[in-house]
Amino acid sequence: MIKLILLGIVSGAFFSTTFVLNDFMSVSGGHWLWSAILRYFFVIVFLVVILILQGGIKRLKDVCKLFMENYWFWTISGTIGYGFFYALLCFSADYSPGWVIAATWQFTMFSGLFVFMMFGKKFPKKIWIFSFIIFVGVCLVNLSHMENFDLKALLLGGLPVLIASFFYPMGNQLVWEAKNGNHKNVPKITSKLLSNAFNKVFLMSIGSVPFWIILLIIINPPSPSDSQIITTALIAFFSGILATSIFLYSRNLAKDSNEIAAVDATQASEVGFSLIGGMLLLGNASLNFYSIVGIILILGGLLLFTKYQNA
Repeated sequence: MIKLILLGIVSGAFFSTTFVLNDFMSVSGGHWLWSAILRYFFVIVFLVVILILQGGIKRLKDVCKLFMENYWFWTISGTIGYGFFYALLCFSADYSPGWVIAATWQFTMFSGLFVFMMFGKKFPKKIWIFSFIIFVGVCLVNLSHMENFDLKALLLGGLPVLIASFFYPMGNQLVWEAKNGNHKNVPKITSKLLSNAFNKVFLMSIGSVPFWIILLIIINPPSPSDSQIITTALIAFFSGILATSIFLYSRNLAKDSNEIAAVDATQASEVGFSLIGGMLLLGNASLNFYSIVGIILILGGLLLFTKYQNA
């Protein structure tokens, strides 16, 4: 369990680059849709190279074959878990700073539990208590910067993130159910290829492509700048490749819904990493007493998850 928590925190550090760098792009200019599309373009390019290095052209062909055998499943799970999720996250970056988005994103702790319940999972009361402790810590982090709060940031910056917090765990849970579960509405995929995190990220990324094409046709944004292209490439590598793969790997190691919930809760570490990143790279407000207490509560909640699982 300790290994799962540590892996989750490492993925949280890499995930935080999304919030910090999207904040940077919103300040320097560039349409939010290109921030989303270019990330997954680079993710797919990077993964093609990684899959070939891991298993040669045969690996790439096998994964593509697995995609075609379950085309609708990967399109649905990729659109929900990557498309809806990241489109809303990038849209919100135009209206809220990175730390607000990172903090609001921690609602995924609660939304993730509700998603699990939709798939018939049950939790002991302690799991909800630990999640609440982490959520209180997130609220304190928000309160520490309340002077920057306004209604527009809440509606156009916060609300899309809250909605996105349901889509990301739902897409990931669909893949987990396909590999490990027996849900009647989710196809069973027994391929050993799903044991590799890079394969799963590639399958879901490819599955999100139709969604991005449709959005591109509908919105028709102006062309991206060179700076936006380079920045999204960095996000794709750190968050799309490293963070997502580590996160899915740790989730794959989880033996039951309680451990999955604990891994998902490590995303709370993104708040601290995003605050620090914003301070160092963008000159955002520094940590104060409430921020520190909030981060301590977040980490304390994670430790309680660990202690409970090892009791």
